[in-house]
Parts: sequence; C-alpha cells; structure tokens
Amino acid sequence: MNTVSTLQVSPGTLHRDAHGRLVFTDAQGQAHVGVHAVRAFPIQDPDGGVSVVGTDGHELQWFDRWVDLPEAQRQVVAEELNQRELLPVIQRLVAVSTFATPSTWTVDTHRGRTQFILKAEEDIRRLSDGGLLVTDSHGLAYRVADAKALDRASRKMLDRFL
Repeated sequence: MNTVSTLQVSPGTLHRDAHGRLVFTDAQGQAHVGVHAVRAFPIQDPDGGVSVVGTDGHELQWFDRWVDLPEAQRQVVAEELNQRELLPVIQRLVAVSTFATPSTWTVDTHRGRTQFILKAEEDIRRLSDGGLLVTDSHGLAYRVADAKALDRASRKMLDRFL
C-alpha cells in the first residue's frame, strides 16, 4: 500500500503505516503497531460496535456504531474489517450434487465462485433479519442476505433444504 490514511479518534489516531499495518497512537503518543478492528456482533449487528484491539488482545478504542463515523474514518475501519473477516455472501446457487445431505454446493459469492459440502440441513440457520447462515463441513459460514432476493433457480434449490 502506498497511501497512508489517518483516522482521528479521541484520544488518539489510527492509520496504516508504510507496510500496510494498522497503527493506533494513543493520547500519550505511544504507537501500537499491528492493531486490529474487531466487530462485536459481525452477523447480527455488522454496523454496530467495533473495538480497536492491540496485539496483546486489550481494547484500545471502542466505536458504538462505526458506520456513523465520517467517511475517511469509516474507510480505514471498513478496510481493516474486510481484511480480517471472511463471511462470503451467497449471491446465487449454481448447483447442488444431491438434495440429500451431505451434498456438494457450487455457489457464486461476492468473493467469487466456490464449492463446499453441506453436512446436514441443520447447518442452515435462519437469522432474525430474514437472512440465512449456511455452515460448510469445515465450519466456514456463508451468509444469504435475503433468500427471497435470490434468482428463481437458486430459491428452488435452497427450498429443498429448508
């Protein structure tokens, strides 16, 4: 990364160094290199609380709603969250090997096409916001933001498992 962006947070600053690492400088001027932004509730409240955590695991800064930060500040936090988190969003079901479990699913996500094995129907959970959480045989979670928004063929395949 060639650009260094700085985020002013009370009582310090948050920026990326020349190596792309996130650095938090506290009110006393101490730089904490290699910090991470961590969502409190990444699935149930992705726009809510985010903590800036040092390499020792201690919280250095808290944001109640990180999405309400000014644009430049929000970008730094969003960039860090995107690097840290992997929650692919299923946009389309391409194929399923069988309508019994275990079955191999081929899906298009916002990060590209992938395949995974669904071990049991219980590995598809309904979320309170109307979305779904699909967990593969390795424990990796995939999100379906809105099953009703999927194309007709995808909904038809998915309905066989719900």
